[in-house]
Amino acid sequence: MSLQYPLQGKVAAVTGAASGIGVASAQAMADAGARVVLIDRDEAALAKACAAIGERASPLVLDLLDAKQCASLLQRTLAIAGPLDIFHANAGLYVGGDLVDADPDAIDRMLQLNVNVVMKNVHNVLPHMIERGTGDIIVTSSLAAHFPTPWEPVYASSKWAVNCFVQTVRRQVFKHGIRVGSISPGPVITSLLADWPAEKLAEAKASGSLIEASEVAEVVLFMLTRPRGMTIRDVVMMPTNFDL
Repeated sequence: MSLQYPLQGKVAAVTGAASGIGVASAQAMADAGARVVLIDRDEAALAKACAAIGERASPLVLDLLDAKQCASLLQRTLAIAGPLDIFHANAGLYVGGDLVDADPDAIDRMLQLNVNVVMKNVHNVLPHMIERGTGDIIVTSSLAAHFPTPWEPVYASSKWAVNCFVQTVRRQVFKHGIRVGSISPGPVITSLLADWPAEKLAEAKASGSLIEASEVAEVVLFMLTRPRGMTIRDVVMMPTNFDL
């Protein structure tokens, strides 16, 4: 493994890769030498992201909320880049505020993407990784999975579910040489924050309680570059001021 390019020769796929944590993670992996397939439904934003990353990035336009498209993720990734070593399940939606004010359709859409799609994507890539006897799966969770956040009961519940999924699947597949872990960042400067309650967003900005997506990507890279005998199973990261 090259110190400069620790992921040289690896193939990675990242969902929700056209912006935010997804594109930052793809950038970090490409900079570390991996060939990265960026997966998103926003074709224009995806093309822009791949152009910015360079020759190691390839776009895959998929609407993960479409069952047939979702099921094609692995085969289409293999066709683009070859055997898959790393899968970062990052795509997600946010629903915040009081539950009584939530739109039921928005709840359905968020739970479908944040929970069901993650499970289906991992279910899709696991047989391939098991056959190869190696692989890394990272799921983007949230600080909300570790604290009953009162202003986002729907979103927090989806991330609690994801954390349980990560914990249980990891125990099933480590015998196959597959590592499964999650990152749980506090508030990250992404488009998801556009749906935050205005007063909470203003408070976070005023106190410096936000994380850059690139800082989350650095942690993803750290997890991926540990010796194969070590699993970084969960990382909770937040701005120091967030607990004030």
